[in-house]
Amino acid sequence: MIEAVPIQTGAEAIAEGVNWLWILVVTFLIFFMHAGFAMLEAGQVRSKNVANQLTKNMLTWSVGVVVFFILGAGVSGVVAVLTGSGGSYGPLSQFGAGNFGWVNWLFGAVFAMTMATIVSGAVAGRAKLRAYVTYTFLVAAVIYPVVTGLTWGGGFVASLGFHDFAGGMIVHGVGGIAGLTAAYMLGSRMGRFNDDGSVNVIPGHSMTFAVLGTLILCFGWYGFNVGTSVNVFAVEGGEVVLGAGWEIVGRVAMNTTLGMAMGALGAGAMALARTGKVDTLYVANGMLAGLVGVTGTADVLTPVGGLMLGLLAGAQLPLVFEFVEKRLKIDDVCAVFPVHGSAGALGIVLFPLWSTGGTPIGAGVVPGGILSVEASMFVPQIAGTLVITIWTVAATALVWGVFKAIGQARVSPDHERDGLDVSEHGVDTYPEFGGQDAIATDGGSVTGDDNGVIRTDGGVDERIRADGGEVSDDANRSSSDRILSDGGLPNDGEIKMVMAYIRPDKLSDVKEGLAEIGAPSLTVTNVSGRGSQPAKTGQWRGEEYSVDLHQKVKVECVVADIPAEDVAEAMCEGGKTGEPGDGKVFILPVEEAYQIRTDEVGTDAV
Repeated sequence: MIEAVPIQTGAEAIAEGVNWLWILVVTFLIFFMHAGFAMLEAGQVRSKNVANQLTKNMLTWSVGVVVFFILGAGVSGVVAVLTGSGGSYGPLSQFGAGNFGWVNWLFGAVFAMTMATIVSGAVAGRAKLRAYVTYTFLVAAVIYPVVTGLTWGGGFVASLGFHDFAGGMIVHGVGGIAGLTAAYMLGSRMGRFNDDGSVNVIPGHSMTFAVLGTLILCFGWYGFNVGTSVNVFAVEGGEVVLGAGWEIVGRVAMNTTLGMAMGALGAGAMALARTGKVDTLYVANGMLAGLVGVTGTADVLTPVGGLMLGLLAGAQLPLVFEFVEKRLKIDDVCAVFPVHGSAGALGIVLFPLWSTGGTPIGAGVVPGGILSVEASMFVPQIAGTLVITIWTVAATALVWGVFKAIGQARVSPDHERDGLDVSEHGVDTYPEFGGQDAIATDGGSVTGDDNGVIRTDGGVDERIRADGGEVSDDANRSSSDRILSDGGLPNDGEIKMVMAYIRPDKLSDVKEGLAEIGAPSLTVTNVSGRGSQPAKTGQWRGEEYSVDLHQKVKVECVVADIPAEDVAEAMCEGGKTGEPGDGKVFILPVEEAYQIRTDEVGTDAV
């Protein structure tokens, strides 16, 4: 029988191994937030800009993390040394940091990249990719490292007594303020504002993406906050004990959860009060704003503080977004400033109202309901927020100002109209009717077989002649020779175009109907228009807009040897739902037709 032998391992090795494993797991969780940012931002932009937004998110990580490795972490250490008493890294120090140093660097890098990717949502739909990537380079190399050097690194702002636990202002506030500044410098999207200053609503293409992205971010946020709060183990007297931070980890998890929930309630309630409807996107954005509101101080907030800061951060969201949009006339596409900027600053500045006293600046104004007003508690928070804001605005405005001056800030008007997916990447994110293969009306590829003959229009002709013989033995027979059962020629020997405007979801039924009558050739186009179908009212982030141009599909079928009336009836039958908006079918004469490949003319070309 094999006896179990205990592994003889030192307490220090166990503690360090578990602690570094914990940090890596938390780091991977924070990295997963990039999937949330990608979905959230992609859902809030137009379908023609989705690939561009996804590409920017991926390049933010790829470019930024390399730059932060080579320069950013070192710059942060230099700033800390020059402005305070902190700092442990110099330029390029990460090359020789060693195993644990590299883990620490990676933990800092995921925070840095979170800040950087926030900006992409503010400048969506019009920024040149090269300008955005260059700005990301500078964010990772200088702009963000200066902030961390002044604060977490032990620099000037830290010496004031400024408290930011997990980045409510240092990460999210900086990202939101940088995004707002960049959006201002870049200018609004085409059609966002009218000449008289009124606002046009430009809805995003997918509420589903936006909400799923939000929930992924909320999941990753536990790594953001809880992961910052605790080491798993420590060693005391040669024994393994619970590490630093266990006394606050429950508080951090609680306040993170309460802030998230109250942010959604605050934003939803404010939207309801202002518009009479609970706006879905505001609820989603409110969840994030509530999280941002408690992130900087989740370690020292009372439960009431977690509730109140989350509620206030969510409630301010619709108000600040409206102010930015209608007063400042800044086109912040994904509302990054009210979600990250103002919510982060609010949480940092107001937290002394509900502080537990776990910071150098003392107990809060309302700890457990007992008033103990100390105005000095607000001073370092306000001062630190102002210093960070001034630096972020100045640095971001300088970079985008240079881009603007040399004409490299935004894409051309033609590219913006076409969409950045095509102009910047050459892709169509939603090729609804695309594809390299010809598609038959029944959804199958037009290949022909032994029982049919490929017609000049690409269709397979298996119909029966009036005398009962198959047409398949004469593929090149003139269509003017086709004879109806009553002895006449289809369409009196002329060419007709049958054109229908139908609901997009009825296209498949129409294609099947056309296949059944032997009319496989058709052209399909996405269109929008209005007729008897009444206008609809939509809402996007609390603002209503009228939709009087409805999405339709235009189906065109040119025929010579098939009665146009049969085609029209097939289209009507396939496209009918019995509700207003089913569309219309028209039969038009075609004067002449030419087959490009064979030079055939008239009915033979069809």
